[in-house]
Amino acid sequence: MAQQYEKVALIGLGLIASSMFWAMKRAGTVGEVSGYARSAETRATAREIGLCDTVCDSAIEAVKDADLVVLCVPVGVMGAVAEEIGPHLKPGATVSDVGSVKKAVIDSVGPHIPEGVHFVPAHPLAGTEQSGPTAGFAELFDNRWVLIVPSSDDTDDAAVIRLQAFWEGLGAFVERMDAEHHDLVLAVTSHTPHLIAYTMVGVADDLRRVTDSEVIKYSAAGFRDFTRIAASDPTMWRDVFLTNKEATLEILGRFTEELFALQRAIRKGDGDHLHAYFTRTRAIRRGIIEAGQDTAAPDFGRTGSKR
Repeated sequence: MAQQYEKVALIGLGLIASSMFWAMKRAGTVGEVSGYARSAETRATAREIGLCDTVCDSAIEAVKDADLVVLCVPVGVMGAVAEEIGPHLKPGATVSDVGSVKKAVIDSVGPHIPEGVHFVPAHPLAGTEQSGPTAGFAELFDNRWVLIVPSSDDTDDAAVIRLQAFWEGLGAFVERMDAEHHDLVLAVTSHTPHLIAYTMVGVADDLRRVTDSEVIKYSAAGFRDFTRIAASDPTMWRDVFLTNKEATLEILGRFTEELFALQRAIRKGDGDHLHAYFTRTRAIRRGIIEAGQDTAAPDFGRTGSKR
């Protein structure tokens, strides 16, 4: 496959950046990869495991001469990072990101992107509950979706097409979407489910009549999956909810209404309502499996899997 970017800079060296690096090396579509992380400990770990061709001690050093710069830091600090690196970006370069929220990222990063540099936000819908530089693996994006969200109507189309080819080279499917719709879709498919998972695990922690040892020892698949989701990086998820407030609150409102309706059906003994509801939701699960976005294997196929 032809080389897509001569130099890529990864700012932030957690799970996504690490997986991007290994996937780039597998694909052979990039010349050099530089990286930077705020934590000296993370930079030392990255050097130790061979993550990135060069691990730099500043973001400014990392982006020097880079054709593609990817912000892999929590969405709450992306604006500050963009402000720092903005004056040092190569003319004609593309700046992208991997944030789970798009409108807030466009609003905070966009003003710091200089004329002649292309800003093309993106969001890989892939991840695990693990975090940090050692958590990455080349297959993370295989058959997963990456949403590219151009920052404005006049975003350079060639830069978008090039970034799309880059992600396809890492094994992903790619689709374009506008920022507000992206944030609503993700509030449904990711953000609110994470909040519910955190809440359910918190409820178990607060329910003193069920001991900690019982919660751990007798965890059935439902609660176990909640704990897997709730183990995700707390800084990232704090920033997601603070920056996608409107869409999350809208979906939470809808969720609360549905929950009250189910509560009423249980109280009244309305088995027909419950059965019809569970039948409808079961069909969504079948659709996810048929789309290749999960497996019907026991334990969701996660036993012995990095996913």
